[in-house]
Amino acid sequence: MPHLRAWLILLAVPALCVALFLMSAPPRHNPFAPVDLTDRPGFGTGHQLARAAKHPQVCFPALDTAGVLYTPLDDSQKDEKCGLYNGLTLDRTLTPYSATLRMTCGEAAALYVWERHVARPAAVDILGSPIARIETYGSFACRNIAGSGRLSQHARGNAIDISGFRLEDGRLIDVKTFWGKGGKEAKFLKKVHSGACDLFSVTLGPEYNAAHRDHLHMDMGPGSACK
Repeated sequence: MPHLRAWLILLAVPALCVALFLMSAPPRHNPFAPVDLTDRPGFGTGHQLARAAKHPQVCFPALDTAGVLYTPLDDSQKDEKCGLYNGLTLDRTLTPYSATLRMTCGEAAALYVWERHVARPAAVDILGSPIARIETYGSFACRNIAGSGRLSQHARGNAIDISGFRLEDGRLIDVKTFWGKGGKEAKFLKKVHSGACDLFSVTLGPEYNAAHRDHLHMDMGPGSACK
């Protein structure tokens, strides 16, 4: 019995510490807190976004509360090779995009958090100018992963490719030109890449392979990678 009591104490103490943390921590550090896309990211934000991606009843109200404007899309037919489910057309966030974007609600939620709390502040802090437009190669597209026979997360609307950023002062900070070249532009691109790693399931850049030499791939698929 003394041994059993000791084991119970050993198990109870960590559980109590976790419970106290969840009760007292700010919502952004609590993975089980309601999803607030306007709150700056914390320890729990990635888990909250993953939860929103799995549960549309959580995701769409979170977009509404954040003021994201979108048009809901009907689900694709189940027998289609490529399909968009719990999808939307992104109408307006805080920054215009260079193309019309169709994506899942979960992808849109993560994109908004990245845009609001990573990309926009980094542009002002590092480059001294706000972002006027985000350049993109698009989101939903029925295609395979480059060089493979497996469907890309783009085929499910779970991914977006970002090629660059047009600043309000007219500069274009594009991945192909400035990645790894040194200077403020490269520092900014590294910042938006690393910030995406904290929010999306998979973030891939030019250091991953040649297919990503000119863009950042960010998706909310089932994988996990930051390269």
